[in-house]
Amino acid sequence: MTYCLGIITKYGLLMASDSRTNAGVDHVSTYLKLFDFSCPGERVVLLSCSGNLSITQSVINELRRDIQAGEVENLHSLHSLYEIARYIGAITRRVQERDRPWLEKDGIDCACNFLLGGQIHGQEPELMMIYSQGNFICATPETPFLQIGETKYGKPILDRTLTFDTSLDVAAKCALLSIDSTMKSNISVGPPIRIVLYERNSLKISHQLEFCIGDPYLMEVRRLWEECLKQGFANIPDIDWQQQ
Repeated sequence: MTYCLGIITKYGLLMASDSRTNAGVDHVSTYLKLFDFSCPGERVVLLSCSGNLSITQSVINELRRDIQAGEVENLHSLHSLYEIARYIGAITRRVQERDRPWLEKDGIDCACNFLLGGQIHGQEPELMMIYSQGNFICATPETPFLQIGETKYGKPILDRTLTFDTSLDVAAKCALLSIDSTMKSNISVGPPIRIVLYERNSLKISHQLEFCIGDPYLMEVRRLWEECLKQGFANIPDIDWQQQ
């Protein structure tokens, strides 16, 4: 399992992911889950993935191959993120149709999901979630974040904190806390954590960081967050059992 998150605000876009993959408690590995296919000055294309690792790696490899081969349809030639999402969805279906019969023979789930974020020159930034079936949805000002993978533990802080007016710096802290909360409750999610920040209309990646196991800032964030939660809980009035 993994956890990937995309946040879009009026200031730009932020994407984050963990890097843990496991096929049981005794087979845990680290794989990159957040990929940058940008052409600085012309387009920013960020893609993260969750689900069956062999399927997602095949999809990523085919995306790279189409770019290298100069195919008519590739991540650098398509004219909108909408077209890119449909293109990624079509490749995902093709890979699954090829491999599904063999995976299902051994009871292996071939489902996967992708988060696509970025901006093409002259267009608005967008954030989309591409389902295993190849269809997709878009984030909106009313719902400015999308998640894939192990989503439930990191969702409450997003629901309570994020709006479309949130600054990218605040969104970055929120994303880090969301992933850390998930790591705290689920051992199938773990570092390194990668965070990429894109400022609206810059058409280049502004900042990117990777937090490894034991990173001092990550440990301090966890400590402070736990202290704040304990203090906030302590400040909640006790239940009045006598009320009617």
